[in-house]
Amino acid sequence: MSKRIGYGRVSTQDQNLNLQIDALKKAGCDLIFTDTASGADCTRKGYRKALAVLQPGDTLIVWRLDRLARSMRELVDIIEWLHEREIGFQSLCEYIDISSAVGELILHVLSAVAHFERKLIQERTIAGMQAAKQRGVKFGRKPLDQITIETARSLVGSGMSITKAADELGLGRSTLYRALAA
Repeated sequence: MSKRIGYGRVSTQDQNLNLQIDALKKAGCDLIFTDTASGADCTRKGYRKALAVLQPGDTLIVWRLDRLARSMRELVDIIEWLHEREIGFQSLCEYIDISSAVGELILHVLSAVAHFERKLIQERTIAGMQAAKQRGVKFGRKPLDQITIETARSLVGSGMSITKAADELGLGRSTLYRALAA
């Protein structure tokens, strides 16, 4: 028998879950999981528990889309994950139900919007980096100075392991390997 699993979230202790819980109960949820945490918090226990109990044929129900995810990409990923597992999804305020043809269309539109959003972010990042380069900003790590390289050679030459020498100098092993190979 399929279940209707509700999920509600507020960001701070000052906020109240009652409105969401009442709406989820009215929507016929068999179980309701909640969190008081930022949507960016990956360790939301209620969210994890809700996902853990969902089985094919069940439906995850949220009051609003922003209670489930913080970004369009994250939302699309979650909905696609549910869809792949034959788990339905409903958002009460936005009237989205992915078990219908219209709901599946909305999923595809959301996916396209998420892709568009990612491309815009990439373009802005590239433009920002180009502008910074024109202003003389250098990207990447500063090269190791000759004193550090000579100290590393001395430590390794005296029998110290690369790992220990890297720790001693506050470097990563791969950085030290590259510096010694040059």
